[in-house]
Amino acid sequence: MVSWFQAAQYLPTVENPEKDQTLKQMMTWTAITLLLYFLLSEIPIFAADAQQVETAIQQLRTFQTLLGSSIGTIITLGIGPIVTASIVLQMMVGSELLGWNTDTTEGKQKFQAAQKMLAYGLTVIQAAGFTLSGTFGSVAGDPMLAAIITGQITLGGWLVILMDDLVQKWGFGSGVGLFIAAGVSKGIMTQLFSPFAAGNAQTGTGSGFFWETNAAPQGQLWDFLMTQSVEAGLVIASTIAVFSAVVYLQGMKVEIPLTFGNVRGFGQKWPLKFFYTSVMPVVFVSALIANMQIVGTIAADEVTNCSPLGCFDSQGQPTSGLVYLVNPPADFIQNLLVGGVSGEIAVTGFDFLHVLFYILMYTGGAAMFSIFWAKTTGQDSDAVAEEIQETGMKVPGFRKDKRVIKKVLDRYIPPLVVVAGASVGFIAATADIFRAAGGGMGILLTVMILYRLYEQLAQKHMEELHPAMKDFFQ
Repeated sequence: MVSWFQAAQYLPTVENPEKDQTLKQMMTWTAITLLLYFLLSEIPIFAADAQQVETAIQQLRTFQTLLGSSIGTIITLGIGPIVTASIVLQMMVGSELLGWNTDTTEGKQKFQAAQKMLAYGLTVIQAAGFTLSGTFGSVAGDPMLAAIITGQITLGGWLVILMDDLVQKWGFGSGVGLFIAAGVSKGIMTQLFSPFAAGNAQTGTGSGFFWETNAAPQGQLWDFLMTQSVEAGLVIASTIAVFSAVVYLQGMKVEIPLTFGNVRGFGQKWPLKFFYTSVMPVVFVSALIANMQIVGTIAADEVTNCSPLGCFDSQGQPTSGLVYLVNPPADFIQNLLVGGVSGEIAVTGFDFLHVLFYILMYTGGAAMFSIFWAKTTGQDSDAVAEEIQETGMKVPGFRKDKRVIKKVLDRYIPPLVVVAGASVGFIAATADIFRAAGGGMGILLTVMILYRLYEQLAQKHMEELHPAMKDFFQ
């Protein structure tokens, strides 16, 4: 009888390269994968209802950013099945429901094989869920249509799994981070510069801010400057400001001096980055908000389109209640500026309350999730002190003792955890309010992913011979 581990070997996969790849080869394969990703993101789901697709894009915008997906195309699922499979297995291994030691070669092989099988299986399940829930049109009583739509989404999901495998083995970084960064970057460029019409509501005018006008169908740049200057200027300025702030803060860190206990006069600094818990706290807050909106939509009455969490319009957009407050007040700044120039009152006291609630929700929620994430991922003072102790280092002027190291770390890590979480939450919230292209969370994810890729690039640079690197950059 064939075991599940043997069955996993028959699933589609990408073989490992026979020899180590050079930096140029790795970058080439990464570029090829990115090109395939962008091509797939332009292939719409055949037989899907266009109106339902537009509604789904609005309702699932957060998930689209988190999962590097493109709603309404064959890569609607994005990296969802990969991430879900990884989280489920990590929880099962961590809780010892699965007795695998992932520090051993055998344990790693079992984990990877199970992750592969689960990811392929979840792709089918999630694709069927999207189809049967009517996300892309009603399929009630038409099993053939349901099978066609499900098959396309499933195929796209499997291709994403293979592309992620290709990037990990032949390319640079990971497909998970690469697709998120690529999706957000594409969204930013489309929102700003796309010359193509978007949706049925357009009349031939480009959907990008540099092309879209309300007065002139030709979309001249002069008309843009005259009629769209406030809105477009706000988007461009806020996008640049958020990118600059995240890049600057990403490089900030606190360095704790340490010495080796057995080597006199030799030591190093232990860095604690400003974004200590990375972007995960704001991801949790965004996921919580997205789930709240989905629950509110499902619980809404068919007649009034209202639920205990709030009401929605015909397009599925919140109009009142908690679901409205947790959505960004995207027009607040623009209305405030226009009202100030024209002398008219364009905002109300409730609008200010909405802004305050949104900022406090993201800032406070991210700070709390940051504390939780630091403890569960071994980033608290005790775990870091244990890690430093195992390296043989100690605090200068003190004896080699974990309690001493922990006492020193307690001065930095607990406050840094709270400040880091609150900072990413505040940046994400203000970026949403100021309508930064790509959204606050999207920019945070993209910058941090690209920064991590840069660090890996620098490490590969150090590993290769200088003449080879010189030839590459030429």
